[in-house]
Amino acid sequence: MKPVYIINGFLESGKTEFIVYTLAQPYFQMKGKTLLVLCEEGENEYDEELLKDSNTILELIEEEEDFTPAALMELDKKYRPERVIIEYNGMWNFKNMKLPWHWSIEQQITCIDASTFPMYYTNMKSLLAEMVRKSEMIIFNRCDGIEDLASYKRNMKAVNQKAEIIFEDSNGEIDEIFEDDLPYDLTDDPIVLDNAGYGIWYIDSMDHLERYIDKRIQFTAQALKPENFPEDVFVPGRMVMTCCADDMSFLGYVCKYDKASQLDNRDWVKVTALVKKEYWADYNGEGPVLHAAKVEKTKAPREEIISFM
Repeated sequence: MKPVYIINGFLESGKTEFIVYTLAQPYFQMKGKTLLVLCEEGENEYDEELLKDSNTILELIEEEEDFTPAALMELDKKYRPERVIIEYNGMWNFKNMKLPWHWSIEQQITCIDASTFPMYYTNMKSLLAEMVRKSEMIIFNRCDGIEDLASYKRNMKAVNQKAEIIFEDSNGEIDEIFEDDLPYDLTDDPIVLDNAGYGIWYIDSMDHLERYIDKRIQFTAQALKPENFPEDVFVPGRMVMTCCADDMSFLGYVCKYDKASQLDNRDWVKVTALVKKEYWADYNGEGPVLHAAKVEKTKAPREEIISFM
């Protein structure tokens, strides 16, 4: 079976940029020819040098009625490619696509311009749904300035629950954590954080502190007692390995506790605390400040170090 990679999306959705990037990667310099079937021409064109270097043959099929198994078979016989990439026209109904019998879809990716997504979603919902229904990956690009990306994700998940959804702005991929992705329930009281939950909560609190203000959280941590801190303040946190054993950090937020002076440095404690947003000099501004309602000494967890790898 001949592997086929389908990149679809509406005009100017970033399909060509994605394929150009892929063709230029060292991992794509594979044996044999690549047939690139282009179903519409946008503003961006393919560089002849890139096509030559990646051993890629470009063929244009501009009319939907010409995109037939017979026409594709002729291209297959003419070039005998090892693989096929199809940049599919977003205005062609995807459910009508028919490929030669021995062509097998290896991967399907949909590119979406986030700035025009509401218009297409409102006016061309059926076309968009067919486009993403079987996509393994959905890439929202040009996300600069768009705040409600969570609703974009919900709309896509309603059509295709299994798809990986990626958001990109002009600086690259956006590492956004949405409420639906959190490994705990924000309506719980208290919100109990396990190892994975603690790491995600720590990161999410930096960007979305409003989710946690006036909520109670509970977690197991080590007590850090900085010398310059007041007696009624300590930092409960965890050692985190971000990439390797040599790259570890202690991650925790300031916690006010009237019996903090009774804690020893590196004691393991179970903390139940209310999250507030307050000024703290070490934050250089406002940030998460915990107000402990209960701090109990406890045993160290089985995995003392949290991994972000």
